[in-house]
Formats: sequence, C-alpha cells, structure tokens
Amino acid sequence: MGLLTFALNVTLDGCCDHREGVADDEMLRYWTRVMDAAGAMLFGRNTYELMEDAWPQVARDPKAAKASRTWARKLEAKPKYVVSTTRRDFPWNNTHHLDGDLARAVKALKKATPRGVLVGSPTLSAALQRLGLVDEYRFVVHPVVAGHGPYLFSGLQPSLHFEFVAAKRLRSGIVALHYRRR
Repeated sequence: MGLLTFALNVTLDGCCDHREGVADDEMLRYWTRVMDAAGAMLFGRNTYELMEDAWPQVARDPKAAKASRTWARKLEAKPKYVVSTTRRDFPWNNTHHLDGDLARAVKALKKATPRGVLVGSPTLSAALQRLGLVDEYRFVVHPVVAGHGPYLFSGLQPSLHFEFVAAKRLRSGIVALHYRRR
C-alpha cells in the first residue's frame, strides 16, 4: 500500500495561496522529483481547476522555462484523481474522477498505488487528515509573509504531531520539509 502525502507550498505565516511564494526553477525541480517518486496525484475540484487552467498550456509552450515545461509535462502524464461532487467531466490527460465514500475511495487508491499518492489540496487534505488517511507531509516553506489566507490546517482538531524526516534548503531561501505522522 502506498503512502498518502500532503504536499504543498506555504509561506512563513501559513498561507497556502498558490499566488504567494517564490516560483523559481530550483523549486520546480524539487517538486518534479517529489512527483516523479509518487504514483499518482489527488486533487479537490478547486485545486484541480487551478492546475488544469495553467499547466497544460505550459506543457505545450516551447517558450516556457525548461523547469516549468518539465514539471507541466510530467504532471500531464501523471495519473490524476479528482474528488468532486459537482463535476464529473475531466478532459485533462490522464485524469479520473474519484467518487463514492471518500475514506473507502482513498484507501482503495492508496492500495492500488504502491509508489504513493500526493495530495496538494488544502481543504481535501484537511478532510483526509480528519479521517486519519494522511501518512506524510511535504511542505515547501517560502521566505514570504503573505498576511492573508487561506491557511494551512485551518480548523483541524486535535493537535497534530509529526516525526521529522528531512529538510533541504534551496538557494532562494525556501526550505523543503518532510515529516511523517506519528
């Protein structure tokens, strides 16, 4: 059974708005390596639509930066699963609807994906955390104070305690952190 890893960019003040942070080539290469190691991606509808609106065009843009294009092409090829009660049609390459009972569906996805699943949707990840399904956490912390939300782990109860696995500092001052659930 593969691990379910909550993987997300976050600012120093806990903001996980995708428009904040340092989107440089080194960070994209880091996330590309993390994605390469996983067997699939899992998104909530909102995050999926943000990704679907941006990355397929980058994958086909010969003028896009190499790191961006590499990330986009690998993301396009990666199996992607979307949890949504309002949308069923997902035309982006290799995208599948994950429906039914959330806990059962995600457990089945983990079982069918021995290399693991990355989930990068804050709201979906909070729901999965409440169900006890998140095994690991990878946060790329940007040297930015956003001053607004959405915030990482909003509304989760009770306290979460993690076991440290690794940290990597990038040249831009970004720190990539890896934890496991205790």
